[in-house]
Amino acid sequence: MADETTNQGIPEPEGTAEIIDTDYTIGQDNIETTVGPFGLDVHNPVFLISGLSIVAFVFYALALPEQSADIFGSLRPYLTSTFDWFFLGAANIFVLFCLLLIVLPLGKVRLGGADATPDYSYIGWFAMLFAAGMGIGLMFYGVSEPMSHYSTSMGGIATGEDGARTDWAPLGAAAGDQAASVRLGMAATIFHWGLHPWAIYAVVALALALFSYNKGLPLTIRSAFYPILGERVWGWPGHTIDVLAVFATLFGLATSLGFGATQANAGLNELFDIPVGSTTEVVLITGITAIALISVIRGLDGGVKVLSEINMGLAALLLLFVLIAGPTIAILTGFVDSLAAYIQYLPALSNPIGREDTNFSQGWTAFYWAWWISWSPFVGMFIARVSRGRTVREFIICVLLIPSMVCVLWMSVFGGTAIQQVIQDGVTTVTEAPLELKLFKMLAELPLASITSFLGIILVVVFFVTSSDSGSLVIDTITAGGKVDAPVPQRVFWCVFEGAVAIALLIGGGLASLQAMVISTGLPFTVVLLLMCWAIWRGLIAETRA
Repeated sequence: MADETTNQGIPEPEGTAEIIDTDYTIGQDNIETTVGPFGLDVHNPVFLISGLSIVAFVFYALALPEQSADIFGSLRPYLTSTFDWFFLGAANIFVLFCLLLIVLPLGKVRLGGADATPDYSYIGWFAMLFAAGMGIGLMFYGVSEPMSHYSTSMGGIATGEDGARTDWAPLGAAAGDQAASVRLGMAATIFHWGLHPWAIYAVVALALALFSYNKGLPLTIRSAFYPILGERVWGWPGHTIDVLAVFATLFGLATSLGFGATQANAGLNELFDIPVGSTTEVVLITGITAIALISVIRGLDGGVKVLSEINMGLAALLLLFVLIAGPTIAILTGFVDSLAAYIQYLPALSNPIGREDTNFSQGWTAFYWAWWISWSPFVGMFIARVSRGRTVREFIICVLLIPSMVCVLWMSVFGGTAIQQVIQDGVTTVTEAPLELKLFKMLAELPLASITSFLGIILVVVFFVTSSDSGSLVIDTITAGGKVDAPVPQRVFWCVFEGAVAIALLIGGGLASLQAMVISTGLPFTVVLLLMCWAIWRGLIAETRA
């Protein structure tokens, strides 16, 4: 098993480790064939079920756009209003589970075996965790979310004829109280980008790393369930888990691509008066998917790595510019105050039952948790691949805290600048602009607005490309039975279909369709993550005994 694992790019454990004794070998269920000049090496039946289901879904959305728009439009509010308690409660469990592993002796287990050494230095590792924490979401929500929560908090509580709240403010709002509204708005934003989402990622990443690097199993989601399912994990229960992971990843990525296309379209309209609409967004998705294909063909080091480094440089440059050109002192003091507010409001924001702020808890938080969960196979596998050699305690602390702090800093700089523009300068354009345009309206109030806005569009596009590219690599690994060196045409296939799904859902109902599919795929995968916590616990106990 160790030799087979090594051949697939996954090193065997070093030193003491509890290797699982199984007759299964990576790729034993795969179909190896050629289609014209292209070679294929795909897992049967995960690839076939995933591929055919997505083809059928895209065809339906394109063939019956009005019907699909109606279905998707009603699906999201139904799921978030019915299962909001489940999403919020599960996310709380993930945070508590991760914190428990930090303080228990189980945290001493080293990923990759007792004698394993880290593959990357702290600086390199932190840089990649930073890259994983960045994305289209931060570009889209960096200004819009703090501004939205601040504005709704200032507006106070509003109720309908039935007495139910109709406002979107978090918790009890802070009607007319500027300082309290800023603190509540930033606390709500940090809640959505801090410990809870990164605990979701940490659970999946830890499961993948533990069962691949320590147990000698394939780098795929089903491997984490060996302690629960035993050899049945290689049969239909495992097939179902991996298919769910593919669906969750693909629709999570498609949602991000939809947000990216909408924001890039808004920015291009603001700068160059390019028309806003689904036609332009489809053209954007098609063009950027074509660029992603080039990156896919170049591979991990020549494609994703290079673009990720460009991302980090451009994002840091834009962040530094806004920090210096904006109200620097207010941003820095606001950063500290926002963290304090986050700690203060965390118990109330994470409460899964008896909430009166249903628009906020269902429309924002429940959707966010489903979105993060749908991204967890993608980001989790990325984190797992760069975290070999770290102890579980070291892994959890760094995966929770480093990216969370980066996200908090980003939101404090961009959101804090926009809020100060409203409070100090009386700027109304940022408040009145739609979500996808708020970033550009904020930059318009700073020097070099045309340059920074164009840089913002480039960042959205490059994030778009790296998300599609990296997602293709992850989905391809899952649908190749855990192989990390499957033929390139398979990655091309998934890259094309990510773009196709985003286009189909935009045509079939816009962002509402994309968000509905995130909820619908995130719901069953939440169950997968909860079971994964139990599997990790059993796996770590076996490691300590070894």
